[in-house]
Amino acid sequence: MSVAPNLTEMLFAAGAADQIVAVSAYSDYPQAASALPQVGDAFRLDFERIVALAPTVAVVWENGTPAGVAQRLQDLGIRVVQVPTRTLDDIATGVLTMGELAGTRAIAERAARDYRARIVALREQYRDRPAIRVFVQIDDAPLFTVGGPHLITEILGLCGGDNVFADAEAQALPVDLESVLARAPEVILSTDTDQPAQYWARFPQLTAVARGNLYQSSGDLLARPSPRIADGAADVCARLDEARAKRGPS
Repeated sequence: MSVAPNLTEMLFAAGAADQIVAVSAYSDYPQAASALPQVGDAFRLDFERIVALAPTVAVVWENGTPAGVAQRLQDLGIRVVQVPTRTLDDIATGVLTMGELAGTRAIAERAARDYRARIVALREQYRDRPAIRVFVQIDDAPLFTVGGPHLITEILGLCGGDNVFADAEAQALPVDLESVLARAPEVILSTDTDQPAQYWARFPQLTAVARGNLYQSSGDLLARPSPRIADGAADVCARLDEARAKRGPS
């Protein structure tokens, strides 16, 4: 049983699809995951339904599943395996963990190897790119961003981007407009706002606005730590390269 959408994706990547008896809400990738029984989200699980489905193992998200949920599952006699996703490489390790649990080690090893190869290729491709300052907008009401420990900050670094709030110790944090303007990002990357250009148009003096470096990225590809995050990283890298090209001659 999976209690987070990214863990559901890892189970499928590891070849364990036919062993999944239940998933959390929003488990919609791959398409086959949508047909599986859902038992609530990470914060509110239907424990009666879980008991009826009789999973022997629950994989929980170390970064996002509340401790009380994991303890309740253990109290029901279900083995709980916590999967961390604090770094890009943790995702590969998580897939391998799923393969060990499911007895599909060969499939999991292949998936982890392919994922790691994609990350290495991106790192090599963009390692010498000039640094560019980026503000990541994960919500607009209130305005929220990511701090230094967040996985998105690592992705920006992979692409030669500097998170303007990398000095914040929180994974995610509220910020005010004044602090964003003061940090003068060259790029604004939104994972939530559908029309970032419309949101920021009132600040034409901001470099990101003046140069048209307002980008929308798929929240699923960046906010879900699963092998698909390699697709999200590739998209971010391409957007930052596009923004660099607008700097003009130095």
